[in-house]
Formats: sequence, C-alpha cells, structure tokens
Amino acid sequence: MADFKGDDDVAAAADAVADVKLEEKNEPEFPQFPWLPPGKKPLADGEYDCIVMGTGLKECVLSGLLATAGKKVLHVDRNSYYGADSASLNLSNLFAKFNNGKQPEQRIFDVLGQNRDYNVDLIPKCIMACGKLVKMLIHTKVTRYLEFRSLDASYVYRNGKIYKVPATKMEVVSNGLLGLFEKRRMINFLMYLQSYDEKKPETHKGRDLTRMTMRQLYDEYGLEKGTREFVGHAMALQLNDDYMDKPALSTVKAIIMYCYSVDRYGKSPYVYPMYGLGGLPEGFSRLCAIHGGTFMLNRSVDEVLFDDQGKAWGIRGDDEVAKGKIFIGDPSYFQPYSKTRETGKVVRSICFLNHPIPNTNDVDSLQIIIPSTQLNRKNDIYVVLISNSHQVTAAGKYVAICSTVVETDQPMRELAPALGLLGTIMTRFDDVVPLYEPLSDGRADNCYISKSFDATSHFETTSLDVIDMYERITGEKLDLDKMADSAPDEDGY
Repeated sequence: MADFKGDDDVAAAADAVADVKLEEKNEPEFPQFPWLPPGKKPLADGEYDCIVMGTGLKECVLSGLLATAGKKVLHVDRNSYYGADSASLNLSNLFAKFNNGKQPEQRIFDVLGQNRDYNVDLIPKCIMACGKLVKMLIHTKVTRYLEFRSLDASYVYRNGKIYKVPATKMEVVSNGLLGLFEKRRMINFLMYLQSYDEKKPETHKGRDLTRMTMRQLYDEYGLEKGTREFVGHAMALQLNDDYMDKPALSTVKAIIMYCYSVDRYGKSPYVYPMYGLGGLPEGFSRLCAIHGGTFMLNRSVDEVLFDDQGKAWGIRGDDEVAKGKIFIGDPSYFQPYSKTRETGKVVRSICFLNHPIPNTNDVDSLQIIIPSTQLNRKNDIYVVLISNSHQVTAAGKYVAICSTVVETDQPMRELAPALGLLGTIMTRFDDVVPLYEPLSDGRADNCYISKSFDATSHFETTSLDVIDMYERITGEKLDLDKMADSAPDEDGY
C-alpha cells in the first residue's frame, strides 16, 4: 500500500512544480545567437555554410554539388513549387500565369485534356547526350531519379525550308541540304574532325587549331557559306559568327561532341526528361536533402543582410534570420541591391498544336535552329517541339516553344519566321522577359548570382554558367569525370 503524503509534503511538491514551470518559462523559445538582431528568431538551424535562394536549375545543381562536398546548405524559394522561372506547369498554372491568376474555362480542358496530362516547360532546353549537363547528372548520380528519352530530330532552317542536320557520312550523302560536290567536302571535313585527337599530333595533319581560326579551317576544306552556317550554329551551337575569327579548337570540340552525341542515340544528339524539365531541379534538390540540406518553399526573402564592408552575412524573412558564408541566387533576389545589370530581353511563345510540325516526317519531338544570317539578324531563333512521347502533353497534342533575343521594339514580329513553320496553332502564350547578369564575380561581397536563362534551346550555356559559379565559390575545378556522390540510393544501393 502506497504511503499517504501529508499536507506539508503536498505543499513542498507543489512548490517544486512551480519552480520548474518558472524555469521553463524563463528559458528562451528558440536558440540564441550573438549575431541575431533584437526581436528576431533564427531561421531553421540559424547558421549555414551556403544559403541558396531560388530553386531554378542552376541554383539546385549548385546546392546539390555543394552538399555532396560537405557544405551545410539552406535552400529557400518564394514559390510553392520547384523550378522558379524554369518550372514545368500544368494547364491551370500555365493559364493562371499568363492570365493574371484566372483559371482556364472548362472548354479549354475539353479541347486540350486534363491537368494531369501536362508538364509544360516555361524555358525548354534540350540536353546534349554527351554534354556537360549529362556529365553533371552522372557525376552526382541524379540520373537515379530521372528518366530520359531522345529527341527524334534536329533541324536547321535555310531559304524558307527546314532540313535535318546531317552529322554522319550517311546523313550527309542522303540529305538535301548540300549539293553533290559540297557533300564530298563536308564528308572530308567530318572525317578529319572525327579522327582528331588533341593529344595525338599525328591526327592534326599539320594544323595547329589553337592558332588557326575556324574561318581558315573552313577555307581549307572549301566549305560554302551555307554549310558553315549550319555547322557553326546547328552543330557547334555558336550564338553568333564571332567564333569564325577565333582559334578553331573550341568549335572543333563542340562539333565532335555533337557527332558523338548523335552516335550515342542514332536519331538526334539530344535527350529530354520524361515529364518535363521540372524533374531536374527536383532531382538535384533531393540530392542536397540526402546530404543534409534544408529546403524551405513558400519562404520569402525580405532582405539580404550586409555588414559595414558590404559583404552579405545573412538573410531575413519576416522576423526570422539565417546567417551564412556564401549566398547563391537567381538575379531576382539581388536586384534591390544593384548587384545585377540588364543585358537584353528574350521573347518566348508557347504554342499548343494538335499536329506535328509540317515537313518534319511527323516526328513527336525536335529542335529547329534558324541561323541569324538567314534573316539578317544578330541572334538565332530556336524552336523546341515536345509531346506525349515525353509525357508533357495529352495524347495527340504538341507544345512548341519559340524563342529569340529581342532586337527591335516589336518582339513578337521577330518570332514570325518560327511561328510560320508550326502550321495551325490552337492557342499560345507570349512572354517578353529581361535578361540579367551579375556585376561582379561574388568574391568581394559573398554574393554569387546566376545569369538569366538565355534564348538558346540547349543547356550548353547554362552548364558553363554553373561550372563557372562552382569554381568561383569553391576555388576548385569541378572534375566531372569522377563520382561526387557516394550516398546510397533510398533502396540501399
């Protein structure tokens, strides 16, 4: 039988409980840091090596790479979804974005299909099969979260028509893009490039491509202007003709990579993720989380905090503050602090079709490049077509996105040559957005800012920006030939 406590014992026990409650009440509700401004609370764990703002692809790749390198990462985004400006949207979200938040009428769903059938990329870009982004995906093992399918074809525009870009001897012979004698010259040119090995001088045939310009190399093979046009713009993916008077080596490497990428899949050099590009930032975010990164969506960044020397040291959202050593973000997070400059504008048109693009052998997916010189422009025009074969539209529906850098005060008129290739358009969404780039490299103020996504329809320029940012942030070369992620899969492998 338990002992019965007297009144004195009960009173003493009550006093002890009161003392404990008083101590609990006096304890702070959250961890205290000496750097925390008065009246503010720590955001998440409070202190981090890297704070990343925005879940665009570049930011997510960097957070994944830095987390695998052992950095403590906080990743925030003002949006409720991954991808930021490069997100994949369903029909409702797409219509809401371009119609001031209004949802589409039921007749739209009756014609186009259901929300679950669509993953429309706002900024579509094709992935070169042997390119740098694929190397990053393999380097980090993010490929375990994604599935890819090759694009059916790559085309180039000439004299009002489109032609498949030839990248093999057989394609050169059968393609209508080249005349009889030009085919022979092109075959000889490709044979030289495919046998070229930078480390084996015997394959150079007496040419020093670190000094010889690309124009001189073209001259040696007698290639015509039109051939140089599609080789430079549709194979080497040069943005303009400035490359012609620069050393040929980098362009030669780009053409070789294009040819290797075609050999890998047989139809085109490009692959595209199933269910759209939105899976890419999600995959790298998952990698970051596996390595201890903290992700917070729907989290506004009201202020980037700077010290007296102008160096960023933290971020504030409402009454919460996080401290960091390095701050990474897309330009929108740094514009209030005059850290970026506008370099131009991009016009994009998202077009829904109920048929393949005419004169393309009815393929379900493709890229078309319209070289700038064909239209007396400074910048190329790009078209990407994807469909249900990549699970981004309902069956029988296609989405074609046309884009270019704005050169006049009538940007939509600049896309007319591309729109004219598409045939009948069911509905379309037009957008003109500014391009930004950082004013400095980030070393002086701890702010590492990505460039805006350009008008190109491929990831090569995006990959170069990511690699450049990583090497500036870490001070180390990014070795894409070794595996960065040793973490097991979620299934234990």
